[in-house]
Amino acid sequence: MNINELMKQAQDMQAKMQQLQAEAAKTEVTGEAGAGLVQVVMNGRHDVRKVNLDSSLLSEEKGFLEDLLAAAVNDAVRKVEEDQRKQMEKLTGGMQMPPGFQMPF
Repeated sequence: MNINELMKQAQDMQAKMQQLQAEAAKTEVTGEAGAGLVQVVMNGRHDVRKVNLDSSLLSEEKGFLEDLLAAAVNDAVRKVEEDQRKQMEKLTGGMQMPPGFQMPF
């Protein structure tokens, strides 16, 4: 393989990566806690877009609500990361990436 072919492959991979990043930023996932009583909608850039609290929770203690909200955010983060891992596998043709590798956002 000559250098021109390698450069072309690198450019193609970079273009695909940019497209993947744009698509991931638009993707939304919903993290939940408390059997769905707390829901957090997050996009692929880890921006929280919406928080939904069931009205039955409004009489609960502040610390309990904070714990549920943290759990829902963590659930959403895990879902975003799993979605990004799946997208990366598509891009790399199933080739395993190094542990801890994350898409550059």
